[in-house]
Amino acid sequence: MLIAIRHRTAYRYSRAFNHAVQSLRLRPPSGKSQRVIDWTIEVEGIDRAVHYVDAFGNQVDLVTPPGTSDHLDILAHGVIETFDTAGVVGFTQEAVPPGVFLRPTGMTQTSAGIESLARASKRANRLDTLHALLNAINGTVAYDTNATHSLTTAIDAFKAKRGVCQDHAHIFIGAARILGIPARYVTGYLLVEDEISSVAHHAWAEAFVDELGWIGFDAANNVSPTERYVRLAIGYDAPGAAPIKGTMRGAEGEAMTVEVVVGASQQ
Repeated sequence: MLIAIRHRTAYRYSRAFNHAVQSLRLRPPSGKSQRVIDWTIEVEGIDRAVHYVDAFGNQVDLVTPPGTSDHLDILAHGVIETFDTAGVVGFTQEAVPPGVFLRPTGMTQTSAGIESLARASKRANRLDTLHALLNAINGTVAYDTNATHSLTTAIDAFKAKRGVCQDHAHIFIGAARILGIPARYVTGYLLVEDEISSVAHHAWAEAFVDELGWIGFDAANNVSPTERYVRLAIGYDAPGAAPIKGTMRGAEGEAMTVEVVVGASQQ
């Protein structure tokens, strides 16, 4: 499947910044489940950006917009060819070993309730355990766009039994790590029909199975990713996989808007 994506993030400030550094993880990787056909990032300073691949395999553009401004617009767009691999991403080429993703974070810390759900999901093999965990989280935590926010932790979302894709992913990751299974956060895009999706981009989890490599699990939709999913960046949790991170000097009164359009491409 060919998927066209247009992802625009706009910042406006009541007081202009005089220096800014933006770390952009806005380049989808090519791999077993997808292939980049065309991709462009547009932002002031991209022509002088420092480009590198981080330890997790994310392509990063370090951008310093020139001059002083009260606004910043970042546009990423292109076409990705995707393949239905039943969620199997395989053995990706990060510098770090899978065991690194057993590390807990503040967003993925677990409660007694999450740990109980994780242990109740344990099956004879790792793959069956992960699918049982997927079903259990989807059946326990309802999708609700008004229940949580960007700083909500797995513990808080599980206690409320409500959340969005970020919360489902954090609970899945925390529960998998409790069982000794490496798990990581994925941010990306979803071509939606009737599925649940986030307002902007989508998020899910990946867990490591020795025989197959990394496999995706979207607990918000109770599926492993199909050809409708595009992977963008990975990390320990949502803050670690954020597509845009940055610092501004002198800026005040930030307002941010995000617009994401995902559709089938005729290219």
